[in-house]
Amino acid sequence: MGKGESKMRIAVIGAGAMGSIYGGHLSQHNDVLLVDTNEKVVEQVANNGLLIDEDGTTHTYHPGAVRNTKGQEPADLVILFVKALFSRAALEGNRGLIGPNTRLMTLQNGAGHEDLLKEFVDEDHIVIGTTEDNGAVLGMGHVRRGGTGVTNVGMLVEDKEGFLPQLKEAFDQCGFNVKIHENIQTLIWDKLFTNVSLSALTGVLQVDMGYIAANEYAWDLCCQLIHETVKTAAAAGLNFDEEKVREKVKNTSINNPNGCTSIRADLRDGRRTEVDTISGAVVRAAHKYGVEVPGHECIVRLVHAMEGRKAFIYKGFK
Repeated sequence: MGKGESKMRIAVIGAGAMGSIYGGHLSQHNDVLLVDTNEKVVEQVANNGLLIDEDGTTHTYHPGAVRNTKGQEPADLVILFVKALFSRAALEGNRGLIGPNTRLMTLQNGAGHEDLLKEFVDEDHIVIGTTEDNGAVLGMGHVRRGGTGVTNVGMLVEDKEGFLPQLKEAFDQCGFNVKIHENIQTLIWDKLFTNVSLSALTGVLQVDMGYIAANEYAWDLCCQLIHETVKTAAAAGLNFDEEKVREKVKNTSINNPNGCTSIRADLRDGRRTEVDTISGAVVRAAHKYGVEVPGHECIVRLVHAMEGRKAFIYKGFK
């Protein structure tokens, strides 16, 4: 794709709420392929279109939809929208979409996704970021766009080929609001603070978000996790005001008293979580820079221990 052209060949891997929202909207002015392992979702989108409820109306979009990408041409951009624990399998299974000029993009929760992406493309072909959009799955090939916001993007190295302005043009043309950041890691870690403290604790304690600020012991634990994260970020060259972070996290807890985080829901319903790219991202960075994070190490172990509860069958002792 040459400079000045906004139309892209885009593959979106993962047709959940966010993958569908981005894949649907981007298909308005781009050649979009939605990739998912769920046969019913793929059939629905391929045969009847992708339904997105927004602004009180149900809109129909028509991206391509497949389960198997064998024989497909490489894409200009591959956007990863699967849960982080499935990222490697998703990329391995769709290697044909990744050519020498393909960019890989992640807007997934957590941090450190670039470590995996580097195994598939060069550093200068990786786009990382965050999204303020949110949504929910209503049915097969049918999602609700609950709220819109900025799509924040950046690269690990200098964007010498000027790819990000092309991406911004293509996305903005389809109703998104892309903001390009020189140091995207600062934004990613800023978003990470709430997930590694408030969200992680609601999962382990199996409580609503409001409980963390309301209970002195839960809040003490939350503050320890924030402190460890701020220290780790500082060691990585990212400086945050710990008091402001605590205030932001506390307000999130207070303002969402009945909120249920995804990590809590995953553990409640017996699903594997994304803890390795949330709390685990802090642990890996801390080990890299020689920072002690006993709280986060404990959280990661506790969450993984809780993941195994529903599959456990007690057989007694012999």
